[in-house]
Amino acid sequence: MHIASKYIQAIKNGEVVAFPTETVYGLGADAWNSEAIAKVFATKGRPSDNPLIVHISDFDQVNDFASEITEAAQLLIEEFWPGPLTLVFKKKSEVLDIVTSGLTTVAIRMPSNEIALGFISKTCPLVAPSANKSGAPSPTKASHIKADFGSSVLVIDGGSTQVGLESTVLDISGDQPMILRPGVIGKDQLEKVLNQRVLIDDKSSEKPKSPGQKYSHYKPKADVKWLGSEDEFEDTSSLFLLLNTEIKQQNIINYSQDFEKLARELYDRFRQADIDGYQKVIIEPFDERYSSSVIPALLNRIKKATSI
Repeated sequence: MHIASKYIQAIKNGEVVAFPTETVYGLGADAWNSEAIAKVFATKGRPSDNPLIVHISDFDQVNDFASEITEAAQLLIEEFWPGPLTLVFKKKSEVLDIVTSGLTTVAIRMPSNEIALGFISKTCPLVAPSANKSGAPSPTKASHIKADFGSSVLVIDGGSTQVGLESTVLDISGDQPMILRPGVIGKDQLEKVLNQRVLIDDKSSEKPKSPGQKYSHYKPKADVKWLGSEDEFEDTSSLFLLLNTEIKQQNIINYSQDFEKLARELYDRFRQADIDGYQKVIIEPFDERYSSSVIPALLNRIKKATSI
C-alpha cells in the first residue's frame, strides 16, 4: 500500500498519526521527539506513568534503544519478529524518559503489518499506544478511531486488524523472563524457544513496566460480565457472546469455540454494543482447558473490561 506523503510529513512535523498494526491500531509519534510524544499522552488522556512501546522497522534499530541484547533476546527476535511480541530491554541512557515513564527499561517491538513497517521505515521509530481514548476498547478498525477522535487525528486506514488483541509483552531485562501482558504468543511458545521457564506477572504494578498492567482498560459503556445462571437470552437489552452454546437470536453471537475469531472481534463487539444501545455484553465463560494460545490474553482483556 502506498503511504501518502501527508502522513509521513505529519510525523516529521511532530504530529501524531494513527496507523494499523497486526494487533490493533497505534497512535504513532516520533520516539525521539518529546513534544510529539506529549501530544500522544494528551490526545489519549493517558496517565504519564504508563510507559509506551517503541515500534521499529529494522532489526538494527534495537541497538538505538536497548543497552544490551542478550542471547535470549536474540532467540526471541529471530523466532517472533516481525510479529505481535514486545520485548522489554534495559534501556540506553539517551532514551527519553517520557517514553519509559522514567524506568530503566524500554519496550520494543517490530510489527508484521506491511503498512506499519512501511510507515515506520519512511519516518522513524515510533511510540504507538493503541489509538483510542484511554480506558476505551482498543481500535481494530479506522472507524473506531474516528468515533473516538473525529477528524482531529490523521488515520491511515488499513482495514480490520488481523489479531485484534494487543501484543504479548515479555520482560527480558532481568534474570527470569516474565510476561507482563499476555497476547497471542503464549507462554508455551516462549518457553519452547528459550528452553527455560517463563513467569507471568498477574499483579497490577504501582510502577508498571508495560501498558495494560495498572489501569482499567478495554471497557465499553455497556457493562461487561460473564454469563451466569440468572441471565436470560430473551433479555434483548443484552448482547450475548457464546462460545459453547448455539442459539440463533438477534442479540446472540455464536463463536463455537473459535477463540481466534473472538479475539479479532472482541473490541469491535464492545463498540458495536454501545452503538446498538445494549446495556450489557454477556460472555459465556471459558478457561485455559481449551487448546488455544490466545485464551490467556482473552481472559486478561475480558477481566479488565468486566464491571461485575
